[in-house]
Amino acid sequence: MSSFPAVRGRRLRATPALRRLVAETRLHPADLILPMFVREGIDADVPIASMPGVAHHSLDSMKPALQRAAAAGVGGVMLFGVPLDEKKDARGSGATDPDGILNRATRVAAAEVGDVMVVQTDVCLDEFTDHGHCGVLDANGVVDNDATLERYREMAVQHADAGAELVAPSGMMDGQVAAIRDALDTAGFGDRAILAYAAKYASAFYGPFREAVQSSLQGDRRTYQMDSANRREGGREVQLDLDEGADIVMVKPAMSYLDVLADTAAISDVPVWAYQISGEYSMMQAAAANGWIDLDAASYESVLGIKRAGAEGILTYFATDLAERLRGLGDPSRALL
Repeated sequence: MSSFPAVRGRRLRATPALRRLVAETRLHPADLILPMFVREGIDADVPIASMPGVAHHSLDSMKPALQRAAAAGVGGVMLFGVPLDEKKDARGSGATDPDGILNRATRVAAAEVGDVMVVQTDVCLDEFTDHGHCGVLDANGVVDNDATLERYREMAVQHADAGAELVAPSGMMDGQVAAIRDALDTAGFGDRAILAYAAKYASAFYGPFREAVQSSLQGDRRTYQMDSANRREGGREVQLDLDEGADIVMVKPAMSYLDVLADTAAISDVPVWAYQISGEYSMMQAAAANGWIDLDAASYESVLGIKRAGAEGILTYFATDLAERLRGLGDPSRALL
């Protein structure tokens, strides 16, 4: 009798073709959603220093970026508006101005690629308030949950009217999904979907995003975003949004919360997404710039890991680049399949 082991895991790792054939998890360009920052008062791309390869777009420069993403097969675009500082106020009035930067950008995106990509919008006030919080403040300087819901209702309807197919409340206000669902249905937009930022944690990895949206935040958001220590609470927040009628639920960030993501995938009867946030992206860019990692390999592995943990859709700043490599577009030496 042979003394060698009968079971050899290495048999199925012997060649690239065999590894590809038995892969348990696969990425597809349609799994990817591209976050995009559209800034008022510029007429060309402006690079974001802390996020190499990512830029503020003008209403014109966003068009070729959208077309490139669409040609690569990216599934959707998530729009963030960056208004002029002088247009920010305590209520975030620009968020519900039909001619505000985010509503204008939504109309551009819907006209440009709305037939092939899902145009999505961030329903939150932080970019538009002079205090930088995700809602309106009460007399004590604390975010007023229910007053903020009224602003979210208005904002979601404006986005739907501008052409958003999916609206995404990200402020972690209690009851935000139910409030927006009611507002959309009442306004005749019952066909528009809601992506709930269901388990959104207060994270140190949001730093570059604050530059990207030119945040005016003083203090922090720990009274409404979740505590990093809490796993079960993440499941509770997800279930609340499911009960309120969320069409998709999301975990944010992805990297440090893959356990919460896996928990969410186990309980959700709607699609589950995750957001690979700015700090995750920028760390890889910085390490690659120093020659410490292979950026192509690391970006692919990181997003594949998020999908393996249970995400069916992934917001990532690598979306267009990854999609092009998955489809073998451009330099064949960078192709993933």
